[in-house]
Amino acid sequence: MSIELIVLDVDGTMTDSRITYSEEGDEIKSFNVKDGLAIVAWRRLGKKVAIITGRSSKIVERRAKELGIEYFYQGIANKKEVLDELLEKLDLTMENVAAIGDDLNDLQMLKAAHISFVPRDSSAYIDKVASVILNRKGGDGAVREMIENLIVQEGLEKKYLALWE
Repeated sequence: MSIELIVLDVDGTMTDSRITYSEEGDEIKSFNVKDGLAIVAWRRLGKKVAIITGRSSKIVERRAKELGIEYFYQGIANKKEVLDELLEKLDLTMENVAAIGDDLNDLQMLKAAHISFVPRDSSAYIDKVASVILNRKGGDGAVREMIENLIVQEGLEKKYLALWE
């Protein structure tokens, strides 16, 4: 069975976990461009991407739109419950899911996914349930590393590279 859907947490995976506020109270987050390129490539391979995040942010909504991520859920307390609903909608099973998260609110989702990834700087409790502990930190290319790991596992390297030839 192949991985058809990757599920991304945001804070601590797509970002470095920091939340910065400007003098005016605006929230500032930084995203890794390399992660974005890999997310777009995964979608171009005909695969699906979802963001399921515990916080709500217009910045994350904007990034999801930039990357063409159509399954976007924020302000979510129970990520696994939302994932279950999404799988039903897409007619997929957990066997088709790879997920990345870094903290305790990702625990149930990571335990349920067929393959789970965590950045190098994730919670030690989360490391214990992960299929793969990545070499990269959150916000520093961890999502890219996850996707390229899946590209290899799924035997998609030629198709992946052909996107850029």
